[in-house]
Amino acid sequence: MAHQDLEFSRRVVRLTRKHRAMSRGCVTQMRPDGLLVTAPARRPRISLRLVLLLVAAFFAFKTMLLAVAGTATYDERVARLEAGTSAEAIGAWVMQSDPLTEVLAGQIAQLMP
Repeated sequence: MAHQDLEFSRRVVRLTRKHRAMSRGCVTQMRPDGLLVTAPARRPRISLRLVLLLVAAFFAFKTMLLAVAGTATYDERVARLEAGTSAEAIGAWVMQSDPLTEVLAGQIAQLMP
């Protein structure tokens, strides 16, 4: 009897979890045998490729800003950000020039007229 109670409890927990997931969206598919099965919709996962692409785009943006504005102007603007609110200080920390950005900005500045 105890085994049946444990099995029932596990099934209730599993069905409750599935019900919560299906309340956020569901997908109905037909199996090869013709049975319609409704399952929770899967949320898109963030791939490593997407994260790396976003990081590369951020570095490219930061490099172009440094190449166009120049080192002195860029550092002055980052210093102004540091003096601002806590959100601006975090932005200044992220936007501070690093060796990779400086090297790439130097190469881009040579190509610009």
